[in-house]
Amino acid sequence: MTQELPLDTVIRQRIRGLRLARGWSLDALAARCYLSPSTLSRIETGHRRIALDQLVPIARALDTTLDQLVESAEDEDVVIRPQPSHTRGMTTWLLSREGAVHGVTVAKMRITPERPAGAEQLGVHPGREWFTVLSGTARLRLGERTILVQPGDAAEFSTMVPHAIGAQDGPVEILTIFDHDGERAHLHTVEAAPRP
Repeated sequence: MTQELPLDTVIRQRIRGLRLARGWSLDALAARCYLSPSTLSRIETGHRRIALDQLVPIARALDTTLDQLVESAEDEDVVIRPQPSHTRGMTTWLLSREGAVHGVTVAKMRITPERPAGAEQLGVHPGREWFTVLSGTARLRLGERTILVQPGDAAEFSTMVPHAIGAQDGPVEILTIFDHDGERAHLHTVEAAPRP
């Protein structure tokens, strides 16, 4: 059983950890956030109460946000238990949380040859897409080209090129990363599709 650290202790550890990761002394960080080195030292060691008017310039100096500096450190935020979302010929597991870092969505997809022909219609949207094949062979259609992507290989492409991903000669499992536009184009159409 692990004992949870109080949030102020976690914040102090983050400040010190970020400072050391940048190779900065107390004096260097103090100069960047307009605090005295002794004040910063007392904040890091817990000998001084942390005030919001001190956290804002410290976060800015460490090139992070106040939200990231004070976010919860609970274990439940670490483990994601993805639930499958099914449509005919495709199962999707979301491996990232809503509002993930930089608006990126990570998903595992299992595509089978039973996927309806219309589901592999070429789509276009702003952004870039990336995927790697975990098992099987993926059929990537990019405009007029068809590219077979084997297990262990990855593909990255501009999503302004008409594209679709399907299964070649049996099921394929991929791990994919979508930006916000890719998530809307690919995953929201999956959620809206009728279940078998």
